[in-house]
Amino acid sequence: MQPKEALSNIDVAVLAGGLGTRIRGVLGDTPKVLAPIAGRAFLGHLLDYLAQFGTQRVVLCLGHLADRVTAWLAQGGHSLDVVCEIEPRPLGTAGAIRFVRDELTTDLVMVMNGDTFLDADLRAFVASHRLSGAEASVLCVEVDDASRYGRVDIGADGRVIRFAEKAPGRGTVNAGVYLFSAAFLDRLAASDAVSLERDVLETLPPGTLHAVVVHGRFIDIGTPDSLARAPDVIAGEGK
Repeated sequence: MQPKEALSNIDVAVLAGGLGTRIRGVLGDTPKVLAPIAGRAFLGHLLDYLAQFGTQRVVLCLGHLADRVTAWLAQGGHSLDVVCEIEPRPLGTAGAIRFVRDELTTDLVMVMNGDTFLDADLRAFVASHRLSGAEASVLCVEVDDASRYGRVDIGADGRVIRFAEKAPGRGTVNAGVYLFSAAFLDRLAASDAVSLERDVLETLPPGTLHAVVVHGRFIDIGTPDSLARAPDVIAGEGK
């Protein structure tokens, strides 16, 4: 499988409806997904990254300040088929997926947070997922300071044992990128889950969720400090 073919038949859902309360003092009325990073909206960097792996179709799960995002997309500058779905009220991450379920038409779907960037080989992630036989996989990353994130305990078989509490120090954390089968998405859509992480993934029996751990550059732009560091991370000059 070549890089340009890895995601050619996989719809990508980007969760970008959050309120961005922690960085509103910096961004004002700019939605987090459009945060300016090195002269380009964060969403532009994300779409460029997905295009490298052959992504054809992206479903944007929007909410807060959705009109700003649709206006940005209308300006062009990207080559992907981007579908915008605007939730009528805050639905949570699981609720957002449930809201757009009918727009996700491929047998395997990638779901990712719209406020994180991870320089990972998505081709390898897809290949590992298919080999695992699991209905759901999560991309994880090792970070120097896991205090902002819940740690992920992974067994020798590459399956998630549990999601642990936040704790300082080096650790493996959830990078916010997932692969879900159609059957998994159907069960999620039939549930009343609000949070993908807490209500869905953390309630799965141990050994259900396949994990792939990478060591690439990772940034979550959800705080002023991390937003300030994002240009260097995305450009490959920091971590």
